[in-house]
Amino acid sequence: MVKVIMGVKGTGKTKQLIELVNQAIAEDKGDVVVIEKDQKLTYDIPYKARLIFANQFFFDSFTYLKGFISGLHAGNYDITHVFIDSLYKIVGTEDGVEDFLSWLDDYGKSAGIEFTITISADVALATDGIKKFF
Repeated sequence: MVKVIMGVKGTGKTKQLIELVNQAIAEDKGDVVVIEKDQKLTYDIPYKARLIFANQFFFDSFTYLKGFISGLHAGNYDITHVFIDSLYKIVGTEDGVEDFLSWLDDYGKSAGIEFTITISADVALATDGIKKFF
């Protein structure tokens, strides 16, 4: 239920994410949510997806992001996909990413939500806990 797209800047992660958002909107009947740091995807994401700008909510930890995602789902049980662009930039840290991804996987299975996340970092630096979501 969790897919990680990882690579250094300029490797096409966001372009791939946009394609997956369009595919999810076209193929699924549920709601699609896209969380990004700021407003750079405003014109790339179709209006049918709910675009959330993380800088408006002052994310500062993975715990906060877990609560935010749980709240999104509590307010809308029709969500089938959540896309998060530039995870490290949104949260501001890499510490705890493996635990967060594991939690997200468990949460996604229980809630019926697929998560796709981009991480701006060298793939060679990915831990086994991250690689299992490639």
